[in-house]
Amino acid sequence: MAGEVRKVCGAVAVVLLGLTACSDSPAPTSPPPSSARSSSAATGPAPPPAGRDLPRGGRAIFPKYQLVAYVGMPGSPALGPLDKDLDAKAAKLETLARAYAAGRTPQPVMELITVVAKSSRGKDGLYRGRLDDAKIEEYLTVARKHKMLLLLDIQPGRAKILPEVKRLERWLKEPDVGLAFDPEWAVGPGQVPGKVFGHTTGAELDSIAAYLSGLVRANDLPEKVFVFHQLSARIVGDERALKKHPGVVTIKSVDGIGARTDKLKTWAKLTTKLPPAVHAGFKLFYTEDARHGPLMTPAQVLALKPRPELVVYE
Repeated sequence: MAGEVRKVCGAVAVVLLGLTACSDSPAPTSPPPSSARSSSAATGPAPPPAGRDLPRGGRAIFPKYQLVAYVGMPGSPALGPLDKDLDAKAAKLETLARAYAAGRTPQPVMELITVVAKSSRGKDGLYRGRLDDAKIEEYLTVARKHKMLLLLDIQPGRAKILPEVKRLERWLKEPDVGLAFDPEWAVGPGQVPGKVFGHTTGAELDSIAAYLSGLVRANDLPEKVFVFHQLSARIVGDERALKKHPGVVTIKSVDGIGARTDKLKTWAKLTTKLPPAVHAGFKLFYTEDARHGPLMTPAQVLALKPRPELVVYE
């Protein structure tokens, strides 16, 4: 694992050896919904889907939809395609999602890195930075324009994950906004993201899913997507503690990096004993994977067992 390379905030982070780097300290706590503004949507984001349904209809994710995502963060091309030119990227994502349909309705997803791990401690010593509300609103407006889901991704650094999730509640109350958690970057006291692997537990994941389920119930929302990314077995302990919660679709994104044979080994290791409450997802890296050969094709990805119901491109 020490040789695997991850990119964070525009700089290279070598897992277990390197550092992450990004600018600025955490943004202030979210203002009330009426105060949020962005340069692209001065009067707030576009309205939610009709009837508070999913962007392309209905209130259930599976088995109707096949999810295909681009990940990214404004101004950070090393983190994935969603760094700029969002409408153009949305058009490319739409085409890519259709290649994965295979009997289902393609549902493109924009996964926005909203909390990013940092190598510097910041003003509060929590080694993470937060994206401001104006940028989240900008991405949500584009997602709605193209009838896509928006996932808010959290790399918490030393911060506790559940408070970081709850800070985004105003967005998570929306019918087309879900959550992603990257525990590789969730480190303990005295640890620095990028120097060690972060870690979570099934119980911690379950607490997040339970919280999201409460939002769905209280706000009469359609099913909400909750993704947790996993690079290796050591990153999630006691996964069986993660249970099914009404209104929440939990997906494990297997984030193995490298040659196809290595990715398949990671896939087998992390999906063989998948808990009943968890769906399978698969991640492809445009840069890191391509160093070892051609990127896996949609047909090759869909041939995996179990079927990846979410495919993420970074």
